[in-house]
Amino acid sequence: MEQCKIENLYDLSETIAADLFKDAVYPWEVLGKIKDFIIALGSRLDSSRFEERGENIWVAKSAKIAPTACLNGPLIVDEEAQVRHCAFIRGSAIIGKGAVVGNSTEVKNAVIFNSVQVPHYNYVGDSILGYKSHMGAGSITSNVKSDKTLVVVKNGKEEIETGLKKFGAMLGDHVEVGCNSVLNPGTVVGRNTNIYPLSMVRGVVPAGSIYKNRNEIAAKTDR
Repeated sequence: MEQCKIENLYDLSETIAADLFKDAVYPWEVLGKIKDFIIALGSRLDSSRFEERGENIWVAKSAKIAPTACLNGPLIVDEEAQVRHCAFIRGSAIIGKGAVVGNSTEVKNAVIFNSVQVPHYNYVGDSILGYKSHMGAGSITSNVKSDKTLVVVKNGKEEIETGLKKFGAMLGDHVEVGCNSVLNPGTVVGRNTNIYPLSMVRGVVPAGSIYKNRNEIAAKTDR
């Protein structure tokens, strides 16, 4: 599945976690390594730019953290990021430069690239969100199958067994997810794709497309 490879989804210059992906082919391969990576990287961060706010919690001095936000480590919040009112970061999370984690949004075991917005009532678990991706209000990543079996990434007749019980969504750079959409376990959305509001998404969605439903995926056209 060529389109699911890291090199075809992400600009790694747009995350402090670039080295996390170094030896991986597919992005979900790093989900089990996020926690240890944060602990190792955090101890090396420039103390003139970052401060420790608890055990294994590093927050950039230029980041804006609401007093009502809950931060749990391991965690890195990069420069100019915003963690807003009642946001809940459960741990093992990297919040990129200029990213927004908004009102009542929950984040767990995730890499959020620079300039990502998850601003209103979102759940992001066991997921990777690429540069400038955006999740509309109420949209969530569902990270465990209802039958609790291991997640398989499916693209037509192609399948990749991930060996993971918890796997939310891999969003490429510049993906727009419409309000109140559900990204089912094992969803991979290619770069520059738009997901219609109220969508139920599963499997691989091609780059540069507009997803209306499983049977109606249109290629974007230049205007």
